Amino acid sequence: MSELDFQRGTVADLAERVRQRELSAREVTAHAIARLEALDPQVNAFVAWDGERALAEAAALDERSARGEDVGPLAGVPIGVKDLEDAAGFRTTYGCKLNVADPPAESDSPLVARLRRAGCVVLGKTNTPEFGHKGVTDNPAFGATANPWSLEHSAGGSSGGTGAAIAAGIVPLGTGSDGGGSIRIPAAVCGQTGIKCSQGRVPLGGPHPPGSGILSVKGPMARTIRDVVLALGAVVGPVATDVFSLDAPALSWVDAVDLSAAPPVRVAWCPTLGYGEVDSEVLAVCQGAVDRLAELGTEVVDLGAVWTEPPLDPWLTMWLVQRAKVHAHLRGTPAWGELGESLRAQVEAGAEIDGVTYARAIDAAHLLNVQFERAVAEVGASLVLCPTLAGFVPRLDAGTEGTIDGVTTSNWVQYTFPFNLTRNPAGTVCAGLSRAGLPVGLQVVGRQRDDLGVLGALVALEDAIGFAAVPPLS
Repeated sequence: MSELDFQRGTVADLAERVRQRELSAREVTAHAIARLEALDPQVNAFVAWDGERALAEAAALDERSARGEDVGPLAGVPIGVKDLEDAAGFRTTYGCKLNVADPPAESDSPLVARLRRAGCVVLGKTNTPEFGHKGVTDNPAFGATANPWSLEHSAGGSSGGTGAAIAAGIVPLGTGSDGGGSIRIPAAVCGQTGIKCSQGRVPLGGPHPPGSGILSVKGPMARTIRDVVLALGAVVGPVATDVFSLDAPALSWVDAVDLSAAPPVRVAWCPTLGYGEVDSEVLAVCQGAVDRLAELGTEVVDLGAVWTEPPLDPWLTMWLVQRAKVHAHLRGTPAWGELGESLRAQVEAGAEIDGVTYARAIDAAHLLNVQFERAVAEVGASLVLCPTLAGFVPRLDAGTEGTIDGVTTSNWVQYTFPFNLTRNPAGTVCAGLSRAGLPVGLQVVGRQRDDLGVLGALVALEDAIGFAAVPPLS
């Protein structure tokens, strides 16, 4: 193992070594560039990168450190930025041919700005499906992102570029966004722990409205939940340009999250959330992780159902309207043909939805949360556990069709989007590998605003499971 190993080391240790000047930020950045040059041709995680610029940023940070300045809790940590948000000096293409010649961003998004202030070095932009519109990462402009655990499979989406870059050990940290599972899906299929925080916890803000409206959240992605918590500590809190952003926590999340891995007292186990089906192998791997938690003293109660029908229609209504908001005006113009077929289909469907239907979808989100609260209150639990995904991620040649028990289906991802509707914090932890060597995620969902409870449970589960494997691509 080399001195620098993003696949096994921690972000906290890396940043501390830079702060103590045992390593220079420039050395760390050079390692990331070398990994990118060696591995990204196989993975296609990055759509743009600038090694010279990143090395200059790192050198400037080293100079500040030499002067005795505080260079931040994430000192020298190289990051990839999902290509749906701005990073100064890079184009934000949204994975779309229409935007590949846009001028470079002049400023950072609020999330990227806070990560830079904490000491991060931006290496480049990571791949995403056009405007994040699906759960796999491919687009006409840059192609598909492969999963480092199996180059024949997708890295998930829509933050698949960031998930793959972390799994391959190109960077230890990156940014993602989640409007229907887009942090949790790639984290799950790339063998990582991730979280969709409560909406507003990590602010959106900036000059442009969020592309997916009130469904969207942003947040850092990393290999382990302790790394995610460290990054969250630097980025949570309000900005004036996000009317939905939440107040800053009274206590730093790094201090508030129970990093001693104390298991939760009581959780509800609901493998299907009350609807649909789960791949038998996915269920067995997740059940093993839940059983391990029970062995540590957590009371696990079976919850028959949160909902009796999949709440797809209201989520899809809100999602499709947002797609139409962005691109419906292009219909009938030459630019329309530059959009991918699946995105065009979503825009067309969204343009047919009327305002009353959209308002009823918002009402449905309220009612779904009421049902969730009643279900967990009845069993006296504060957390619900279920598989993150109902099946396995698609192969690169299968479009958006994954598999459940070997049968191709779009329902392989059906347990993430409901919690964008209800706005509950929801995370995923790697419960283990399938027989074919694909990661399996276990989802942890908290009650409203209980982000810290979800994070604490993810810490406990991560330690209990003890997953330490790395992808064969290394």
